[in-house]
Amino acid sequence: MRERLTQFFGSRTGIVITGVLLGVIAALLVKLGNPANMGVCMACFVRDITGALGMHRAAAVQYLRPEIPAAVLGSLVAALAFGEFRPRGGSAPALRFVLGAFAMIGALVFLGCPWRALLRLAGGDLNAVLGLAGLGTGVAIGAWLIRSGFTLGRAHAAPAATGWILPGLMVALVVLAFVKPTFLLASDKGPGTLHAPLLVSLGAGLFVGFLAQRSRFCTTGAIRNAVLLKDYHLLTGVAAMVLATAAVNGILGQFELGFAQQPIAHSNHLWNVLGMVLAGLAFALAGGCPGRQLFRAGEGDGDAAIVVLGMVMGAAFAHNFGLAAKPDKLVEGVLQVGGPAQNGQIAVALGLVFCLGIGFAMREK
Repeated sequence: MRERLTQFFGSRTGIVITGVLLGVIAALLVKLGNPANMGVCMACFVRDITGALGMHRAAAVQYLRPEIPAAVLGSLVAALAFGEFRPRGGSAPALRFVLGAFAMIGALVFLGCPWRALLRLAGGDLNAVLGLAGLGTGVAIGAWLIRSGFTLGRAHAAPAATGWILPGLMVALVVLAFVKPTFLLASDKGPGTLHAPLLVSLGAGLFVGFLAQRSRFCTTGAIRNAVLLKDYHLLTGVAAMVLATAAVNGILGQFELGFAQQPIAHSNHLWNVLGMVLAGLAFALAGGCPGRQLFRAGEGDGDAAIVVLGMVMGAAFAHNFGLAAKPDKLVEGVLQVGGPAQNGQIAVALGLVFCLGIGFAMREK
């Protein structure tokens, strides 16, 4: 039975069905209360959790999103069930941490991770086209560096306890979501107030984590494989997710085509592109998109866990130091275009310099 399921999820049919199910879940989570075009946004949800724990004080984005810990635990369940829980790590942890931080900063300049870029497109947000162009450019640069010999080194087998650290933290987050202690912060306005019911979010996260672990679903990995290997297997799953989300959004009245006044988005085209160039490059060098890092951490990968912790730090920096972009808004009937302030623009430039620097410096001859 396990072999049959492994073969199915590794097939073209399996990845397409995975993409369809992920898309349907994302659209339904919006209908049930999650922010528009943000059914499952790995970076945004990590940012919200960071705020809920008091690591940043942006009052509008503080909520302990259950989907994130549940996705890691869903991946853990799948890895244990199929004999793929393998504690490992030790591959350039400091660099992975910084890559995770810069990837998060780039995503928050765009206002969404690679997953949300696809979901925004599926909701009719044409700004996502520019974000996806930036993402593709960043991943393509990363793929070229990988082809040129870039590597962060090999991971090695690690003690079992190492692989349980991040899943253990996720269990603690689930407990906090139910207990709601007084130190946990929660928004009283803005996107942080929008969320699906707790049990629905937990169930959805577990299912997403299980599916993604079995299918190896990865947004940046799909682009990287297409560029490096001319392998379009993962890309078909990504396309299936976009089409399924768009179809359900259309049925539910959640599709609005255009650039202006899109939910939690800005139409500053240059920084939509550059933010995602940074995110795509950093995630490509780190070995996968934010979702893939979370799912690999559920398999016991300590290096992926380090990237996730770097994302947490990046989210804290982004909102504590004014690096994240502001969405467009209407002021007395006039549209004010959002985007990053000077601090955010400088952070993106520094991130690109850093990623390109280690990309060239870490090449094996």
